[in-house]
Amino acid sequence: MADIVSPETRSKMMKSIRSVSKLESLVSKELWKQNIRFRKNSKKLFGKPDISIKKYKIVIFIDSCFWHYCDLHGRYPKSNLEYWEKKITRNKLRDEKVTLYYSSNGWNILRIWEHQLKDDFDQTLGQIYSFIEHCKYNVNNNISQR
Repeated sequence: MADIVSPETRSKMMKSIRSVSKLESLVSKELWKQNIRFRKNSKKLFGKPDISIKKYKIVIFIDSCFWHYCDLHGRYPKSNLEYWEKKITRNKLRDEKVTLYYSSNGWNILRIWEHQLKDDFDQTLGQIYSFIEHCKYNVNNNISQR
């Protein structure tokens, strides 16, 4: 199926997609309000996690239902289907590789789907807080037991 917009228009549309979503920004603001200090999209860490706290070996990824193809909301565009299937498959394989990397290197990793934040922002934010506090407690408890 042919694209319904010109290549120039398509290029403008694709360039307008931001690497940091509004949901990531909202989560970041809420964490900052709770005095949780972190780095956003750290280029020094593998896979550039959306949120990272090196002190506690915490990485959090907020995955878009489109770009990471969630089972509930994932869909392929109708045009250029072969390209999108390859692109999204590469994204999913990269996500698996990143998750395996952090898991096998003793990091605490949390992946949140975009729809979780849209469905119940407060509950999902509570899940993120609990995850961070649990990781901090475990690190602090291990240090004091040495």
